[in-house]
Amino acid sequence: MAKTEALAFTAKLLRPAKPGEGSEWGFLVLPRAVSEKLPRRGRTSVEGALEGHAFQATLEPDGRLSHWLKVSKELQDAAGVSPGNMVEIQLVPAATEPEPPLPDDLRKALASSPAAKATWEDTTTIARLDWIHWVESAKQAKTRQRRVENACDMLAAGERRVCCFDSSGYYSKSLSAPKAEE
Repeated sequence: MAKTEALAFTAKLLRPAKPGEGSEWGFLVLPRAVSEKLPRRGRTSVEGALEGHAFQATLEPDGRLSHWLKVSKELQDAAGVSPGNMVEIQLVPAATEPEPPLPDDLRKALASSPAAKATWEDTTTIARLDWIHWVESAKQAKTRQRRVENACDMLAAGERRVCCFDSSGYYSKSLSAPKAEE
């Protein structure tokens, strides 16, 4: 991808209604007009600054043809912001998509199928990102397990891209930004 101009916008930093135990992260939703300038509707890695403090992150699709950004407590503290504040953001798509971390269950399944692992290693980083996203977007443990098994079967058969997966969540409504605390 060619060098892209920074995308600048202001957004409200939100607190998730269910952050998880011991978690103090926040999030913000990108304006749709900003999100449309990104290279893909699915997960997209970016480099950016929040109130001038640099970060690298992977934006998640919000299911409404935009993206959302998880903001760690460390970044909030460094920038001197907290949920409820309006924040200035600058983003640039990452020059190259970093290799996504492989979930343990998928790693183990690939290790037990040499044919699936060979296809996996021969795909692009973006394709691997979509496979991982498809597995991780399962809402139930048994659905996730079935997706891991199906991924290995499809990869072993030489399929390099996960079929029938809407990585934006828009058509399937499988993905969304967290619900904000009221």
